[in-house]
Amino acid sequence: MEAMHASDPRRADVALAAVVDHLRLGGVPQPRVDAELLLAHVLGVSRGRAQALALVGSSLSVAEAARFRELGLRRGAREPLQHLTGVAHFRRIDLAVGPGVFVPRPETEVLVEHVLRLLPAGAGRIVDLGTGSGAIALSVALERPDVEVVGVERSPDALPWTRRNAATVGAPNARIVEGDLADAVPEWEGSVDVVVSNPPYVPDGMVPRDPEVDRFDPAVALYGGADGLDPMRAVVATAERLLRPGGGLAVEHGELQGEAVRALLGHRWVEAATHPDLTGRDRVTTARLR
Repeated sequence: MEAMHASDPRRADVALAAVVDHLRLGGVPQPRVDAELLLAHVLGVSRGRAQALALVGSSLSVAEAARFRELGLRRGAREPLQHLTGVAHFRRIDLAVGPGVFVPRPETEVLVEHVLRLLPAGAGRIVDLGTGSGAIALSVALERPDVEVVGVERSPDALPWTRRNAATVGAPNARIVEGDLADAVPEWEGSVDVVVSNPPYVPDGMVPRDPEVDRFDPAVALYGGADGLDPMRAVVATAERLLRPGGGLAVEHGELQGEAVRALLGHRWVEAATHPDLTGRDRVTTARLR
């Protein structure tokens, strides 16, 4: 093997340092983490193995070095890491994601926790409205195999991802239904234990804080009307139709929308409360139908 110079771009440590610097200049929040994950993806190894290869200055093939550089440039332009690797890690599952489907966020894992708390012991039914990648529905189905789960999605761009993830995860108690949340699952009317949703909630005209969201997430999964809450109103109406008395609702929303979401819940609801995510920002509102 030919000797490699300390500044050779085919050395894993040199290539990694260059991508880290590029991501830092691009304002990527965790440049080293993302660079190591991209290197691991290119090499087909774990992040820990990629770190070890860089530490000892292992060599990359010409193709690997070129691919790593390409992905680094795209991540520096704020293309989501999950689009580049094709995978979003969510609780206990890995989800296939890409253009056309909303990339599930870590804060949504807290929403799943509230769903699990609302579910009764033993068999039950849950409906996930606007399931997208299937992150919520499939996580609940795996963690509560005694519960019947339906994920509802209408986007023709998102549905292929939803169905692919359902097939990969293989939870027999979960099914994906194509349809609008407003008239979802009529056969379960009045018999559902929990309705959950992470609907679009960004007000029209507002630019999302993260470039990854603004530039790459589908608009249909982001924007919710003048105040951002039009889809939430539809979720509440559907929940009132589907839930049994005492059934629970759990919804994700923007950090400043908790009070407005609670105000949407009329006299038919009790125990309305807003809960923080792991960063301390208000993120989830729960309630029970009378």
